[in-house]
Amino acid sequence: MVLATKFGMAVDDDRKGAKPAYVHRALDDSLRRLGTDYVDLYQIHRFDYQTPIEETVEALHDVVKAGKALYVGASSMFAWQLANMLHKADALHLTRFVSMQNHYNLVYREEEREMIPFCRAEGIAIIPWSPLARGFLAGNRKAEGFGETIRAKTDGYAQRMYYQPSDFAVVERLTGIAGKRGVPNAQVALAWLLAQPGVTAPIVGASKMHHLEDAVAALRLKLDGAELEALSEPYRPHPVLGHE
Repeated sequence: MVLATKFGMAVDDDRKGAKPAYVHRALDDSLRRLGTDYVDLYQIHRFDYQTPIEETVEALHDVVKAGKALYVGASSMFAWQLANMLHKADALHLTRFVSMQNHYNLVYREEEREMIPFCRAEGIAIIPWSPLARGFLAGNRKAEGFGETIRAKTDGYAQRMYYQPSDFAVVERLTGIAGKRGVPNAQVALAWLLAQPGVTAPIVGASKMHHLEDAVAALRLKLDGAELEALSEPYRPHPVLGHE
């Protein structure tokens, strides 16, 4: 088991971004809530445009030196921003990021342009968030009215990110392959993600037992080359999503 936590989501004026004081305070708060002395991985939630990079990487290095985190990671940002942070850490002989938690799934693949190749080159683990596109890849969303479930109808964040015609084309292809395999869409979508070089551990949200069962089953599901190509083919470019 890997125990990880993040910081950076704005709580109030003093608890937001990647200011050194918040780097330390947020981790101490997490350790207290988790009832542990340290975490395996401590991640910055988003790039902070207001705080100098060297201040952030120095603070992250300090929590590793203090034994409160074994490793540090980053989350959605541009590849040039991650490169700058790695460069600053290397130049100052500080702890560098070992992971990138980025937005990546069958209907959002813009990370393949720069971030994912960069992570592979640097040996940084890719741990995608929203691997099922907030449920969109389950196949129960609709262009008209968004879908029948409460979440489909009320998830404004997903409605802003997905629902373009090519997204439904991807889901149609996914549903066809899942049907031939006799498994739920989620298993095939996760199996596709796990087949991408550099992907270490998709971050799966689970509210029902079968969500966990599908995630575990995806580890055993090996898609062949034709299936991987078929799943990738309908994709069309998106604007950058998930960095806010």
